[in-house]
Amino acid sequence: MAETMTPEMIAAAERIFGVTYTDGERALMLDTLEEQLGVTATRRVLRFDNAEPPALRFDPRLPQTRMPAPGPSRFRAADPGPLPADPADIAFAPLWQLSAWIAARKITSAALTGIYLDRIETLNPQLFCFATVTADLARAEAAAADAALAAGRWLGPLHGIPYALKDLFDTAGVPTGWGAEPYRDRVPDRDAAVVARLRAAGAVLLGKTAVGALAYGDIWYGGTCRNPWNLEEGSSGSSAGSASATAAGLCGFAIGTETLGSITSPSQRCGTTGLRPTFGRISRQGGMALCPSLDKVGPICRAVEDTAMVLSVLNGPDPQDRGSIDAPFPFDADAGIAGLRIGFLPEAFGSEATAVDHAALDAVRRLGLSVTEVSLPDLPWNALLATVYAEAAAMFEDLTLEDRDDMLTAQTAGAWPNLFRAARFLSAVDHVQLDRLRFRAMQALHEMFEKIDVLIGPFSTGPMLVASNFTGHPCLHLRAGFLHSGTRTRTTIGRRQMVEQPGPKHRVPQGISLWGRLFDEGTILRLGMALEAELAVAAERPAMAAG
Repeated sequence: MAETMTPEMIAAAERIFGVTYTDGERALMLDTLEEQLGVTATRRVLRFDNAEPPALRFDPRLPQTRMPAPGPSRFRAADPGPLPADPADIAFAPLWQLSAWIAARKITSAALTGIYLDRIETLNPQLFCFATVTADLARAEAAAADAALAAGRWLGPLHGIPYALKDLFDTAGVPTGWGAEPYRDRVPDRDAAVVARLRAAGAVLLGKTAVGALAYGDIWYGGTCRNPWNLEEGSSGSSAGSASATAAGLCGFAIGTETLGSITSPSQRCGTTGLRPTFGRISRQGGMALCPSLDKVGPICRAVEDTAMVLSVLNGPDPQDRGSIDAPFPFDADAGIAGLRIGFLPEAFGSEATAVDHAALDAVRRLGLSVTEVSLPDLPWNALLATVYAEAAAMFEDLTLEDRDDMLTAQTAGAWPNLFRAARFLSAVDHVQLDRLRFRAMQALHEMFEKIDVLIGPFSTGPMLVASNFTGHPCLHLRAGFLHSGTRTRTTIGRRQMVEQPGPKHRVPQGISLWGRLFDEGTILRLGMALEAELAVAAERPAMAAG
């Protein structure tokens, strides 16, 4: 039988909740708290499926938000050149080249799929980047893509392109284990929306990529997903396998998700190009829900224009996703960048900035663009992280209440089991106030983007990792250069600085981030393409996967 509430219990709890009451106030609360606990116990009898969303939903738009006008997506019509003789050269080719070779019938989808399956068989035992390889399905889809092309039906820029899918998205009859031990045998009976859209576009599913357990980090039930540039370290997360596989040339492109850095962080680590679109652009239906007001879907590629090609296919509203927003994606790869106003936060290029960071900023200036300092208000940005913990704890409440959280491999202070437990000790009142802080953050970023078109900075720029994820603004992260670094780790969700371990140094990629206005991915993509060409570092391959 439950213990009866006493004034002493309330007094003991006050320190946790940061409040102080008098003896009289505690006595007056006794009956009310007993009633609250009773109602809570009644509610906890219910169990919710992960796919059941909250009634409240996040919309990143302010009244002043300008939506893009409808328009087509136009990509460069560049000559892809002759098909290389070396399969590795084909495997590492950017998506626009692969697409052009297939459309011109210089290579079949079946042949390209075979190249990637061979590379997966060879390299995945070192990288642990694929949770499941769907070889038979891939061959069947490739054959269908080739047959369609032979019949005169070209389905678009992803026709016949083999891709890898983060193992958070349902695939009918194929295990979707979310990287977490309690779900490793989970086999859905239908496809997620992104899978259906990619299949309709003629893309070929190679398999499911490793995801840090429940979308955190790079540790999953199959091990630690590795960085192809330094096999001693993880590939960061939680789109760990998607970035690792793309960087190692094991797929044409990959799909990731981001709640708080899960596309941009592994792209920084592995040297890939990751696009986190505006919140609501791409349907999350059939994907594991971690934080419904923050989760986003986006592509991980080897070139900037590639991400635009994937977004053009996946963009569009879905009534099955309560966060979905109907927004056009007009894109013209040849529109140029003249007149763009570029901003930066001065603290991002201070003493901790690297030579690669400064070189990227200098490259923007060489492109003839004006670069100005901007600022954001001094808000308690990291306080917003409590919303991540609370939403995630709610979506996986059964793990905590049934003590199944002990099944997860990671059991550190910064891992999900501990964060789920601790999340219960912040009041509902505080969470309402955090939501009001979030609205203030939305206003702050809107005001900043009234002055500039693009913000540039390192992945760890000021509050931008937290701020832009909570406001829903898009971010493009691309390779900008290389550094010599020891093996790096990150121990806490939301931590932006890596901890470098003692030991040998490795030549590893370093990226730069571009943030843009809501629904204005086209602008950051055009600047990203120009910057990619100016920096000329995107083509280098990890030594372990180069040949």
